[in-house]
Amino acid sequence: MTRNDSIAIVVGGTAGVGRAVVEAFLAEGYRVGVVARGEARLQAMENEFPGRVKTASADAGVAEQLDRATDNLVQALGIPRAWINCAMLTSFSPFEMMEVEEFEQITRATYLGQVNGTRAALRVMGRGNIVNVGSGLGYRAIPFQSAYSGAKHAINGFTAAVRSELMRDGHPVKLSLVQLPAMNTPQFDWARNRLPERPQPAPPVFQPEVAARAVLRAIETGPRELLVGKSVLQLVFGDMVLPDWLDRKLADEGVEMQKSGERDSGNRPDNIYEPVDHPSTAHGRFEKRAKDSGIIVDGDVARKVVFFGIPAVAFLSGAVIF
Repeated sequence: MTRNDSIAIVVGGTAGVGRAVVEAFLAEGYRVGVVARGEARLQAMENEFPGRVKTASADAGVAEQLDRATDNLVQALGIPRAWINCAMLTSFSPFEMMEVEEFEQITRATYLGQVNGTRAALRVMGRGNIVNVGSGLGYRAIPFQSAYSGAKHAINGFTAAVRSELMRDGHPVKLSLVQLPAMNTPQFDWARNRLPERPQPAPPVFQPEVAARAVLRAIETGPRELLVGKSVLQLVFGDMVLPDWLDRKLADEGVEMQKSGERDSGNRPDNIYEPVDHPSTAHGRFEKRAKDSGIIVDGDVARKVVFFGIPAVAFLSGAVIF
């Protein structure tokens, strides 16, 4: 379906999931505004998609910068009907080894970036849909990613609170969450790393286009939450039922799952405070392992199936046996 009059803004749109989302919007006929820190990648995207992509440089974790970028994009493109918040930072590191500033910077970008983005979107949008990009780690945290996991948990609470406020006010803008599994993105080449090996996404791994399809579905349908991939379903419901068991399992296996087996030189640059020199691309180095498709499930439907469907089946089975 082509929507030549439609406009979207993607915060964190020059690489990884954000880049895949931009490409998905372009395929649907949108004009897209892209916000990120790295000016080189922003310029590269404008050159790649002339007239279809407009960009503005900002650190999403700094509200004033994001507000200026928003105003510039609205002036260049018009008022968006779709807004995606997916800027993020992470560090593969034991909590006790992380610097105070490092932890706070990850929290600013990953959590406050979505807070600032939601605020900016509501300021300029008269109608439409906002999608915050979450993670299965927002339900089940893993060791050596305490800042990122904490930020993703915070996004869940923030989004739920604001969604209820919008519903109470009858606001014409809808707010949704998309919870992602491990993705094949470039973050594993530029995230700060204190593991003895290069980091990897904990399997199973999905291509970023799977995430982009979920985001577009959220824009179209306005759900409270979409869960992407069987692994996210397992994290959500596993943590509800057996959180202590998962603590122990991840204590034993959680760090090893994030090791790629490739030695890390320990002197590569990371993007905690500044973007690194890297092309604008959606994909990382895990092409051979990443899946091109994955289930996308409405979170509320999944919960009803688990908590009402399975007991009902058990009850009926017992009645038949009796």
